[in-house]
Parts: sequence; structure tokens; C-alpha cells
Amino acid sequence: MINSGDTAWLLGATALVLFMTLPGLALFYGGLVRSRNVLSVLMQCFAIAAVVSLLWMLVGYSLVFTDGGAAQAWIGGLSKAFLAGITVESVTGTVPESVFAMFQLTFAIITPALIVGAFAERMRFAAMLLFSTLWLLLVYVPVAHWVWGGGWLAQMKFLDFAGGSVVHINAGVAALVAALVIGKRRGFPSQAMTPHNLPAAVTGAGMLWVGWFGFNAGSALAANGSAGMAMLVTHIAAAAGCVAWMAQEWVRFGKPSVLGLVTGMVAGLGTITPASGYVGPGGALAIDDSMDVFPVHGVGGIMGTLLTGVFGAAALGGIGHPDGRTIAAQLGVQLIGTVATIVWAGGMTWLLLKATALVCDLRVTAEEENEGLDLVLHEERGYNITS
Repeated sequence: MINSGDTAWLLGATALVLFMTLPGLALFYGGLVRSRNVLSVLMQCFAIAAVVSLLWMLVGYSLVFTDGGAAQAWIGGLSKAFLAGITVESVTGTVPESVFAMFQLTFAIITPALIVGAFAERMRFAAMLLFSTLWLLLVYVPVAHWVWGGGWLAQMKFLDFAGGSVVHINAGVAALVAALVIGKRRGFPSQAMTPHNLPAAVTGAGMLWVGWFGFNAGSALAANGSAGMAMLVTHIAAAAGCVAWMAQEWVRFGKPSVLGLVTGMVAGLGTITPASGYVGPGGALAIDDSMDVFPVHGVGGIMGTLLTGVFGAAALGGIGHPDGRTIAAQLGVQLIGTVATIVWAGGMTWLLLKATALVCDLRVTAEEENEGLDLVLHEERGYNITS
């Protein structure tokens, strides 16, 4: 039966997760690029949100969360294509299925949007749309089904509470492959390419911190102790990431930076995500990452997914592993899921980028890159300021 408290919490959590992408991630990435490309990043985030929403309604939700019959280990079925059968009376757990479907949609939106940071300032808009569409259907949907839809990893009792593998490893590995395939920005690293608007980036990062409470605590799908603990450990991990990154910059360069502070925060959030419903506060402090852009999601997700097999143990303050497994046994399952996600996301991303290149050019020309994507692709400027 529907529980009004659980439903109210999940409605709020859904809004928080969408808030992470729009405007959180859009402002975070938009502030980090050069001023001539800010609108292109904002438009990519908004366009992905719209396109993914329609794909989720058409087939995405059904392929992740319905029974795939003989193919159940790998992919779901089409019984709920076009969201067929979802009515005001249909229920998932203790919440309306419409709310559950919308909550899961916000995860499907932010995952390909995270990849935008890998090819910002140089990928054509049409190529981005085609790639994101194919990636959502052929990378995100299968992995989400494996982990959350009753697929082969779920059958092995692989632990991923809120998306360490489904979101962060997936997006992180895809971002690395995309950056390698498309190539670096013209002039990088010999030319300085500093963020054009750090206040906007910090504002977006703050929205990510707040929105992440919906991301992790909402994944309990109920207003209960699991949600409360997930929120607590999420906050502790974000704080630990801030302090760790700031301290390392202070020691290495003599001064801490605001960019480093917020990057460390996002790293902490991404790393705690898979473990947030399984570990205690001590585990949140230990599960952290302090490196650079790709590790924020890729390495962060890998670390968090693997260490869930350690700090989820009851002896270390966690809720205990499935079937009373030892740390070594659960760590083995976590490793299998991690490697599978890396291989699938990396290999499929490479193939999809190559396939996209057969249809349209992936990258703008050198002249177009110098002029900026805002004018070249959208005939607009991010700032029209006259003295």
C-alpha cells in the first residue's frame, strides 16, 4: 500500500536529483569553461534532460525495470514501453509507480550529462545529441538493469545503493574514452584555459551538494533510518573530500583554491554514492578520493563500489553483507561488477563515438573552436555587456 510519508520524501528527493542537473551541473560545468562556450554547455545539459526524458518514457524505464524473460539477466522487456500500465493506482513498494519512475528518470538524466565535461568546448551539438541517445540506450540502460532491475549483478547481490557503478563508473569511464577519441582542446596545455566564472561554478557545486541528499538518501525509497543514515554519510563524505583536497593543495602549492575545494567535495560525494546505504559514519570518512577530474567520477565510483564490500561489514559499522558473506567474498562480487561496468562502458562508448562519426562530424573545426561554440552552433552569446 502507498505510504504517504515515503511518497512525500521521494517526491522531494526526485526534485533534488533533477536540481542537480538543472541548474546544478549546468552551472558547475558552465562556469568552468571559457566565456565563449558557456551557452553550449548549458544547452547540452538542458537538451540531454529533455531527450532522455522522452527516451525513458518510450522504452528506457521498461527495459530497466520489467521482466525480460529469457534475457532477464541482461535486459528487461517492453511490457511498460510508453509507460503502459502506470496509473494513479499502480504501486512500487510503498510509493506510486509514477513517482518511482520519475525518480529513476532523474538518474538517467544526470549520467549522460556528466559526460559533457569530457568534450566541452569542442564537440558538435548534433553529434552530442546522437551519441547521448545511443549511450543512454546501449550503455546506461543495460547496466542499470544488471544492478537495479534484477539482472545478473543483482542476482549475485552486487551492492550499489545509489549509482556508484550505474552512474559514476559508467559516466567516468565514458568521459575518459570520449576525451581520448575526440582529442584535447586546441592549445591545451600550453595555453592557459582558466574557468571564466568561478562564482557560477561554486554555486553549481553547492547545488550538487544539496541535491545529492536526494540522490543518495532518496535511494532508500522510503522515509526511514536507511535514508537518514545515507544522508548523514553523504554529508560527511562531501566534507571529507573538501578538507582532503584543500589540505593537499595547501601542502603542494602553498595556497588552497576554491576550485580544488569544490572538486574535492564532488569527489567525496561520488565516492560515497554506492556505499551510502550500507556503511556507517566511519566508513564515510574513509571512503574518499583526492585526485583530478576523471577520478572525481570514474576512480571515485570505483573506489566507492569496491570499498562497499569492506565498510558494509557489520564489524566495521555497516549493515552487514548479504547472506552473512565475509568481506573477501563480497569484495569479490564488487570487483566483478566494477570490471564488468568498466569494460562495457568503455568498449561501447568507443564504438558509439565511432558510429556517430560516420553520421556527422564529432568535432568542430579549429576556426570554429577559436570562435566559440556559442556563436558557431547557436548564434548566441553568453554575455552581452557594453561599457
